[in-house]
Amino acid sequence: MKNILFLCTGNSARSLIAEGILRHLGGNRYMAYSAGSQPTGRPNPAALAVLSDNGIDISFARSKSWDEFAISEAAEMHIVITVCSNAANETCPIWPGHPMTAHWGVDDPAAITAPADAVKAAFSKTFDQMHRRITAFLNLTLTEDVADMQTDLDAIGSLED
Repeated sequence: MKNILFLCTGNSARSLIAEGILRHLGGNRYMAYSAGSQPTGRPNPAALAVLSDNGIDISFARSKSWDEFAISEAAEMHIVITVCSNAANETCPIWPGHPMTAHWGVDDPAAITAPADAVKAAFSKTFDQMHRRITAFLNLTLTEDVADMQTDLDAIGSLED
């Protein structure tokens, strides 16, 4: 089983949505985690709603710091994926095991705060974007060729939304 860590700044929306989708679709091939550089301390209710609305169990969801995954006692991450531009531009910790990294940036749905239908639409769009990217990831054949794998991971981040 490969461990995948999705990173964002607040770990309340995009990274939690990605974690939920991969936990749901990853089967026994992948274990998903998420974290933030500056966690908000709680999941965004709209993120939890969009996951639930799509049949994904939200019992895993909590906003947490990436520091939890940078210590030697943490599970070894095989791939670390940033999903927002802020986290992509920050200096990340040195991850034990030196995992592959990729950037799959999407707009922050939490930036939309009203009206309610616009909030729901923004979170649905984020869910759809992450679902497409994670489905593409799950269709990859993981190889020992790091350059090929890196190219494939980076290409997923460029998928048209």
